[in-house]
Amino acid sequence: MPLYRRTALLAGIAALATATSATSAFAQNAAEWPTKTLRIVVPYPPGGSSDIIARSISQALSESLKQSVIVENKAGANGNLGADFVAKADPDGYTVLLCDVGALAISPSVYTKLAFDPSKDLRGVTMLAYSPHLLVVHPSVPVNNLKELVAYSKKNDLNFAVTATGSAPHLAGVALERASGARWQYIPYKGGVTAIQDTVAGQTQVLMNGMLATLPQVQNGKLKVLGVSKSTRMPLLGDVPTIAEQGVPGYESGTWQGVLVPRGTPEAVVQKLNKALITAIRSPEIRSRLAGQGAEVVTMTPAEQDQFFVKERARWASVVTAAKIKLD
Repeated sequence: MPLYRRTALLAGIAALATATSATSAFAQNAAEWPTKTLRIVVPYPPGGSSDIIARSISQALSESLKQSVIVENKAGANGNLGADFVAKADPDGYTVLLCDVGALAISPSVYTKLAFDPSKDLRGVTMLAYSPHLLVVHPSVPVNNLKELVAYSKKNDLNFAVTATGSAPHLAGVALERASGARWQYIPYKGGVTAIQDTVAGQTQVLMNGMLATLPQVQNGKLKVLGVSKSTRMPLLGDVPTIAEQGVPGYESGTWQGVLVPRGTPEAVVQKLNKALITAIRSPEIRSRLAGQGAEVVTMTPAEQDQFFVKERARWASVVTAAKIKLD
């Protein structure tokens, strides 16, 4: 056999052996997972809905997996900075993303340049919770329902606070504006916490945001709630009508907190993580605590979450197109 062919053959055998060894080691690691600290990346500032969920389940998840679990906030670019970080992380199950899955599904439609493709670079593990958006105003705004707000907005300047341009609350506001005939100016922030703070301070007058983070300000009287973006009324706010009830049939939006991992994470790891997360979020203590804040525990299989993502991406793409919202 010629020398060059022999060399090529030996190189091929070596490469195959290396790949087989790596695959075997990867499978073994997946079977033993987890053996070290798990990092939950929240791509938003502290204090928002995703951060609240992450910190609520971290201890229970740690106990279930028998490993330390830390929560790390990597905010920026409407959640895309942290999501990109996880998408490019090693697919070993130790770096996971906990975010508003609906907001993540919006990004491909809003951003002309996205450093990652959520559908290709990430995969679902499970949904955790859903909380509807609350339509709230500063107490100084002399309205008590959506109809009055729409009428008031046509005669007065109103600033509508959004957690970020192209975020789920932003598009929920755009959809409501188009459906109801309201008029307001959107003021973008770098997260839900600052958007809430400025509305409480009266610097902005209208806000739509997840109930989990917004309800405390309604309960202490610093914000006035006009409607809930759910198909049915919320028990915690039983006397507050849904937006659909107030002349916008079928209107529904909200924040869907879920967990995703880098594409390529072993199936065995994904399934173990799915089981541990569901056990944590469904614990009576955590379920009761979240319910008291306006969040409903909603869990899914990895496949169901991926299907949800596809539907949300298509749903919001039409809103983005109609509103002509594009960011670099």
